Amino acid sequence: MITPIPPVVPAGRMARRQQPSFVLPGGRELRPWRESDADILLAAGRDPAIVHWNRVERLTRETAREKIARWGQRWTEEAAAIWAIARREDDRAVGLMGLADFDLAGGSAELLYWLLPSGRGDGAALDATVRVSRWALDELGLHRLRITHSVDNPASCRVAERAGFALEGTMRSALLHADGWHDEHLHARIAGDPWPHGN
Repeated sequence: MITPIPPVVPAGRMARRQQPSFVLPGGRELRPWRESDADILLAAGRDPAIVHWNRVERLTRETAREKIARWGQRWTEEAAAIWAIARREDDRAVGLMGLADFDLAGGSAELLYWLLPSGRGDGAALDATVRVSRWALDELGLHRLRITHSVDNPASCRVAERAGFALEGTMRSALLHADGWHDEHLHARIAGDPWPHGN
């Protein structure tokens, strides 16, 4: 008789808790999205860099609010965890950090993120990546996290490498952007990998 493998993260571990918030360096925090952040999603849908590298929908204020509500629901369904990267001084969101494509039973998820121009250039993506990764591996109990990005996006490559996500290879013609198919880097870290110095 084959003994079934128990799930890496038992069902309910996320749903039984409220989505946490985290303080980040540089006067920032990670917090759940709120209905009042709808205008930030509208701004993301107009930003050329975000639109180019991410699948960001063109939203109305109403559909942006609906999307934020779905993110809250996806937490309770244990399907995703999406945070706003916000400035603590005025609570204004400047970006998004998330975990998606969850496989709790298999212990894996994928990180995704974007930043508006007001959030770029001071390490916010790196700080958020490290903090969410620590939570996902050390507190939630996942085993493997991955980051994928176009090979033509060196900024995302630097974030992944500085956060300790080893480059595992290149997936050919794996990502469709507005300008066509892109080769895609696959980075990953697993539970127990050493954290880079300073992280």
